[in-house]
Amino acid sequence: MRPTWRPTWIPSWLIRLAETLLIGAVGGAIFAWLGFPAGWLSGSMIAVAAAALAQRPVHIPVPFGRVVFVAVGISLGAAVTPETLRGIATWPFSVAMLAVAVICATFASAFYLRKLHRWDMLSALFGSMPGALSQVIVYANRNKSDLRGIAIVQTIRVVILTACLPATLVALGLVDAAPANLRSGFEAPLHELAILIVACSVIAALLQWVRFPGGLIFGAMMVSAVLHGTGWIHAVLPWWVVNAAMVSLGAITGSRFANTGMRLLLQYLAAGLGSFAVAIAVVSAFAWVAISLMAFRIPDVVVSYAPGALDAMMILALALHLDPVFVGAHHVARFLLVSLALPVFVRMFGGKQ
Repeated sequence: MRPTWRPTWIPSWLIRLAETLLIGAVGGAIFAWLGFPAGWLSGSMIAVAAAALAQRPVHIPVPFGRVVFVAVGISLGAAVTPETLRGIATWPFSVAMLAVAVICATFASAFYLRKLHRWDMLSALFGSMPGALSQVIVYANRNKSDLRGIAIVQTIRVVILTACLPATLVALGLVDAAPANLRSGFEAPLHELAILIVACSVIAALLQWVRFPGGLIFGAMMVSAVLHGTGWIHAVLPWWVVNAAMVSLGAITGSRFANTGMRLLLQYLAAGLGSFAVAIAVVSAFAWVAISLMAFRIPDVVVSYAPGALDAMMILALALHLDPVFVGAHHVARFLLVSLALPVFVRMFGGKQ
């Protein structure tokens, strides 16, 4: 019988979770110590991705991930002010422009994959969809598309954005390199913190139950935003909870490379980098138009238009101290558009299911 150091009463999933979080925490701490913007998030993601490619059994269970999403949503909403809420009326044109940008970027990226890498059109569209990876994989599986290639190309885009976008914004002088100090949740009465957590959790679970896009993050964020924006609640989550949520979310993203060998990754690397470059060029053009025509802060627009995962882009807004409601509204709108476009693309390019 093969010996093992693990006590029999400790489940294997708990060992894998602890190892994954430890790797993520070490990577996040190093990046934060080096002063890297959004270091806890990007450092954790890169460290866990490297461990996954080294064939370590990294894994984040779904229930744990759901708790992380709620914590992220609560923290995002805590940054909302009454001025933020009053600015919502100025967003419709920007959201409409984002919708056009998403369609143009998706088809441009798909055309690249189709012509240069010989993907079939439906697989190219699946690989080019900005976000909604779980839904994309479901449709790709039904239509017998290249699941591994689609997942790798999508994940490469998320990793590049999460790791490079904060540094780019800092290099351009658009955001501060040093993170602002996070308030402690214990500066306010504990009963306020309890009310905040319970209210956000209930609404988040309700939106998740009705399958609202990004329901856990967006539901918690909206409740927290209303409570903080109206001044009813002043409590926020402790700084160490926020940092732990960033580490966990980075680990969730990095663990997407689990069971992916280096050789397989290299096979799809050119497709992932090329399609990302095409998509980001198209989206950047639309973001420049939005910045030119409307009085929005440049980093808010850049992160809102970035074709990354909803959860990663929203927590970037938190780490970089951007307008969380503005960024969240745009990414939820993008998520809804992608969800509606998927069945249309399948019908147009996939034939009968």
